[in-house]
Amino acid sequence: MKPKMKAKITADVLMTIGLLLLMGYAMVGETAHEWIGTGMFVLFILHHILNSKWTKNLRKGKYTSIRILQTTIAAAVFLAMLGLMVSGIMLSRHVFRFLNIQGDTSFFRTLHMLSSYWGFVLMSLHLGLHWNQMIGMARKIAGGSSRLSTILLRCAGIIIAGYGAWAFFKRGIPSYLFLRTQFVFFNFEEPLAFFLLDYAAAMGLFVWIGHYLLFFMQRTRKKKTI
Repeated sequence: MKPKMKAKITADVLMTIGLLLLMGYAMVGETAHEWIGTGMFVLFILHHILNSKWTKNLRKGKYTSIRILQTTIAAAVFLAMLGLMVSGIMLSRHVFRFLNIQGDTSFFRTLHMLSSYWGFVLMSLHLGLHWNQMIGMARKIAGGSSRLSTILLRCAGIIIAGYGAWAFFKRGIPSYLFLRTQFVFFNFEEPLAFFLLDYAAAMGLFVWIGHYLLFFMQRTRKKKTI
């Protein structure tokens, strides 16, 4: 595997772990949350540098329905990250304390909450839209795949998506996405591992949705060309 590809995989894995930890804001601690968030922005910039070829080609080629979907999701992720960056700096009490920002923070708290939860959903969908590439790399490393392993992976995907749907509503994520409540509830008696497991499953749900949305769009397009 080429060094650049290794760097891409490492950055994406670290961003995924960072995203999960950031969702547990109150459970990991305010200081840790800010430092993880800062690291996330650095990784986000690195991700774009490593994928600069995609950005350069935005004005080139034909925009199919699939490309429009992928570009729209990527643009929405960028906006969510921008919202997180601005609101994160404005609300910072540790990493960016030296800026000595003062004033009404209610707007930025709302922006941070919306950007966090929509960013979580959109990044998961973005990952799902590129899941085929990851599976392809995994198969190369493993030296191919069998029919049985494919069936097992699909079954595992359905189970994770089902559990993720349950966790999505159990954790009240729809309420945060649509501002039905402006305060995130955390059960501090619950082990962090259980919280992360539920959010990892919710992430898996949207990865699964993104993956199969792309699959059916590709299949539909293929039928039209026959």
